[in-house]
Amino acid sequence: MAGVGAVAPSRNGLSHANKVRPAEFIEKLFWRVRERLQTLDPSFAAGRRGRGLLRRFRVRIHAVDSTVMELVFNCIDWAKHRRRKAAAKMHLRQDLHSFLPSFAIVDTAGEHDNKRAREVCAGIEAGEIVVFDKAYVDFDHLADLDAREVWWVTRAKDNMRFRVRRNLAKDEGKIVRDQMVQIDGGRVVRRVEAWVEVDGEERLLVFITNNPNWSPTSVCDLYRRRWDIEVFFKQVKQTLKLGTFLGHSANAVRWQVYSALLIYVLLRFQACGRRRKCRANRAVCRSVWKRDPRSRVGNPSRFGRREQDAGGGILRKKVKFHRRVPRRPFSTRTRTPLTPSDRKLS
Repeated sequence: MAGVGAVAPSRNGLSHANKVRPAEFIEKLFWRVRERLQTLDPSFAAGRRGRGLLRRFRVRIHAVDSTVMELVFNCIDWAKHRRRKAAAKMHLRQDLHSFLPSFAIVDTAGEHDNKRAREVCAGIEAGEIVVFDKAYVDFDHLADLDAREVWWVTRAKDNMRFRVRRNLAKDEGKIVRDQMVQIDGGRVVRRVEAWVEVDGEERLLVFITNNPNWSPTSVCDLYRRRWDIEVFFKQVKQTLKLGTFLGHSANAVRWQVYSALLIYVLLRFQACGRRRKCRANRAVCRSVWKRDPRSRVGNPSRFGRREQDAGGGILRKKVKFHRRVPRRPFSTRTRTPLTPSDRKLS
């Protein structure tokens, strides 16, 4: 940039620009760019649906969570979080197949997560699956998801009161209980209690869901994939330096958050293009090896073969050399073959 005469803007200039310019511009730009990239490459939006733990589910799976971004308390009074702390919070819904954000809200951290649960899960369609932490548990919201025919998986709160209706057949292994229970309000949900490895230690966790047909192992695996959104927050905060803000106003914080999300989507699209190019190169190489008889693959008579040494067990490459046919000598001046008489004279 210095070679073309460009100068980096000052920190004070960026702070003032983020304070004055409306944050709705960068927010609309982010969603438009994301939609455009998905149109250019449908595989970028589809993601990896047939791999990992998600291979048994043929529907879209969402993860909902929030992250807290600490701010300077002395300079920011609009985001007072606790007695001597200020923080902003981003509520996010992420597609676990494509690893892309589907919905985002940037607000203060003083509001509880379940207050934003309906707004974050509003775009989920019937038949899809959503996984969220117990901070988003609101039984009225869960009843709304049931009415919309959306499957959900979450953790049960410690003070949840319930009555066991019937016990289901539990799988062998780490599943302790699998029950259909009745909670306050007369709603019936499924309660799964299992041992799950967390940070290298086995912990007893309780999950609740509204799907009675899944195996208890699938319920645990679905909630385990919720950790992918935590990895997303870590990448955005550490790689894109989202923990350090250039401005102190709410508009400046929203500008920097959506800018980081935009850069993340662009980098993700570039990485997807590189993987697609590598797959194309490998396919071309395989096709060339199959059609070219002179390649190394399948033609050991030309390039030799590998065999194992009986003594040391080391693989050696045994090369088969071809006998060279001598050429007839030529004269350096006339470039004509030399006769036997000329050889005697020379």
